Amino acid sequence: MDALDLARWQFGITTVYHFLFVPLTIGLSVIVASLQTAWQVTGRADLLRATRFFGNLYLVNTAMGVVTGVVQEFQFGMNWSSYSTFVGDVFGAPLALEALLAFFLEATFLGLWMFGWDKLPRRVHLATIWAAAIGSNLSAYFILSANAWMRHPVGFEVDPVSGRARMTDLAAVLTNPQAVSTYVHVVTASFVVAGLFVVAVSAYRLLRHPDTDRPLFRTTLRTGLVVTTLAGVIIVGSGDHQAKLMHEYEPMKLAAAEAHWETGEYAGFSLFAIGDLTERRNVIDIAVTPVLSFLATGSMDGEVRGINNLQAEFQQKFGPGDYVPNVPVLYWAFRLMMGLGLAGVGVGIVGLFLTRKGREPAPWAYRVAMLGLPAALAANICGWILTEMGRQPWTVVGELLTAASVSPGVSLGEVAFSLAAFTAVYAALAVVEGRILWRYVKAGPAPAPVDPEAATPAPAVSY
Repeated sequence: MDALDLARWQFGITTVYHFLFVPLTIGLSVIVASLQTAWQVTGRADLLRATRFFGNLYLVNTAMGVVTGVVQEFQFGMNWSSYSTFVGDVFGAPLALEALLAFFLEATFLGLWMFGWDKLPRRVHLATIWAAAIGSNLSAYFILSANAWMRHPVGFEVDPVSGRARMTDLAAVLTNPQAVSTYVHVVTASFVVAGLFVVAVSAYRLLRHPDTDRPLFRTTLRTGLVVTTLAGVIIVGSGDHQAKLMHEYEPMKLAAAEAHWETGEYAGFSLFAIGDLTERRNVIDIAVTPVLSFLATGSMDGEVRGINNLQAEFQQKFGPGDYVPNVPVLYWAFRLMMGLGLAGVGVGIVGLFLTRKGREPAPWAYRVAMLGLPAALAANICGWILTEMGRQPWTVVGELLTAASVSPGVSLGEVAFSLAAFTAVYAALAVVEGRILWRYVKAGPAPAPVDPEAATPAPAVSY
C-alpha cells in the first residue's frame, strides 16, 4: 500500500460521509419551505409546529453538511495537489459561483429564517426559507457541473506550456449534458431521501406516541409519502437517461457495472454473475436479454461495447495500462443502488395506498416505513461509489490519471495520520449529530405560540 491508495481511501470515506447529509439538506429545505407555505395559506397551528419541528432537524443536518464539506475540500491541497493544479483554471469558475452565489445565498437567508421568526413579517420570513432552499439546490448544480466535467470534460484546452487545463467556454461546462442529467438524478434522489426521512420520523412518532400529535404526524407522514413517490417516478426516468449517457461518454463504466466483457448486440441485463477476473469472463451470468441494449441505446438490438474490447481500444488510444475499473465493486454497487432505491420508493407507493382516505395502517407498516430511510441513504452512497469508481483509472477521463493526481510530496505516514484523524473526528461527529437528532425526535414538536406572528415557540429540547 502506498500514499495513493490511502489518499483514495481518505477521499472516499470523507465523500461518502459528507453525502449522508447533502441529499437530506437539499430535499428537506424544500419540504420545510412547503410546510411553512401551507401554514401561511391555511393558518393551521399544526403546520406551524411541523415547520418548526422539521426545521430544527434540517438545521442540525445542514450544520453537519457544512463542516464535513469544508474538510473534504482541504484534501485538494493536501493529497491531490497535482490534480488541483491541472483542473484549477476550470474548476475555479463553478466553485466560485457555488461559494459566492449559492452558498452565501443559502447561509444568509437560512440565518434570517432561524432568527427572524419574531422579527420579520410572515411573508418576508417565508421568502427567506425559500431563498435558502433555492441556494441549496443551486449549490448542488455548480458542484455537480464540476464533477460532471471530470467524467466528460468540455469547454477547455490544455495549455501546451504549463500542461494545465484552461477553460475556454464556461457555458459549455455549466450546460454539459452529464451535468444536467446528473443534477436531475441526484436532486430527485435527494427528495426520495428527504421524503423518507419525514416518513421515518412521522412513523416513529405515530408508532411510539400514538396519542400525541396524531393529526400533525399523520399530515407529515402523508407529505413524506407523496414527496417520495413523485421523486421516485422522476428518478426512474433520469436513471434511464444516465444509462444512455454512460453508453455514450463512459462506456467502460457501463460495461464494468454489468460485467459485460464482450461487445455484442441484444445485450442482456445481468441479474447475477460470478466472474473470472483473470480470464476476464463470466463463469455464471443470469441475464435478461436484450434489456441492457435497450437501456443503453434505446434499441433492442443496440450494440453495447464490452470490457475486453474497450481495454484494447483504450490501450491503442492512450498507451499501455489497465483501464478497467473494479468490476465487482461496480457490479454490486449498481444493483444495490437500484434495488435499495426502488425499495425506498416502494415504501412511498405502498404507504400512500395503506393510508388512503384516512385509513390506519398496522404497526408493522410503520416499522417498515422507518427502514426506508437507511435503504435510500445506502442507495445514494452506492450511486456515488458507482460514479466515482467507475471513472477509474482517471480523475479526468482521457486527460489525467489518478496515479498522476496525488500530491508528490505527501508520504504514506502523513496520509495515514490524517486518515486516522479524520475518521476519529467523523465518528465523534456522527455520535453527536445522532444524539441531537434523536433528542429532537423523541421530544416532539414544541407547543404552538399564542400569537405566531409575534411569539417564538420554545425549543423542543433544552441543553
